Amino acid sequence: MQTTDRYTLADLEYWSDVTRDIDPPVRLGVLGDPVAHSLSPQMQNAALGACDIHMQYARFHIRTNELRSALPFLRRLHFIGVNLTVPHKIAAFTQIDEADESATRAGAVNTIRVREEKLIGSNTDGEGFLRAIRSEFSIDLRDLRVMIIGAGGGTGRAIGWQCALENCERLVLVNRTLEKANALAEQLRPFFSGPRVLGPTARIEAVAWDESAMRMQLADIDLIVNATPLGMNPSDPAPVPARLLAPHQIVFDCVYGSSKTALLRAAEEAGARGATGLSMLLYQGALSFSIWFNREAPIEAMRAAL
Repeated sequence: MQTTDRYTLADLEYWSDVTRDIDPPVRLGVLGDPVAHSLSPQMQNAALGACDIHMQYARFHIRTNELRSALPFLRRLHFIGVNLTVPHKIAAFTQIDEADESATRAGAVNTIRVREEKLIGSNTDGEGFLRAIRSEFSIDLRDLRVMIIGAGGGTGRAIGWQCALENCERLVLVNRTLEKANALAEQLRPFFSGPRVLGPTARIEAVAWDESAMRMQLADIDLIVNATPLGMNPSDPAPVPARLLAPHQIVFDCVYGSSKTALLRAAEEAGARGATGLSMLLYQGALSFSIWFNREAPIEAMRAAL
């Protein structure tokens, strides 16, 4: 029988009993807290079906203090791999056996593959974001001046690195804890040493998450990215007040859901173009599938499922 249930750490401890009647077997999943909202199972199960791979992908509700106990079960229970979402991406980096270059750069992991009982971490968020921007707005990152809100988290760090690798025009890192944004800015500064933008504006800056600091920066920004979890609850405020947005800007909200987030409603109000994180979910998920199975992902089947 198919499953879309949420499993827990307790279920992993009694896995053979819990999944006795499950066919195909669960060999992949997403670990998060919360995780009920995740559309990864629909997308990845469609991909597995399209490729005639006899296994399925499920949600695992793993709390922050349970990750260290949960990860060893991936080896023991012969999982192929998992995705990680909020709040596990940075914590997982110190709890795996090996990390590839994408994960090492970001200091965060969103994809784990199990190989010979080793947990090997990757990060497909940056590349997924790059492809999403291209597909949603028909523009390349290298031509944009970008502001990332939530640059201290796993998603924000991966996107920051991708912007640097693409040599975007300008990058502004906004974070509640300014020290985290400053630390990332220092890592990325060498990528922004060459002159690109005319005028005296610094090509990379870290600023505090407050209205006056953001207002000063937004005149020199084309793309605003929400890499925070704000918007996962319908009552969440927009990370940028609507009054700061301008019609020439584009807004990408990494959050996706059944209704528009406050940020995307604010963008609409300002006459700016906006997009949800659904396309990023699609592209980072396709890259994860390729990592697990060493083959091209059936992206149209995944897109249709989403």
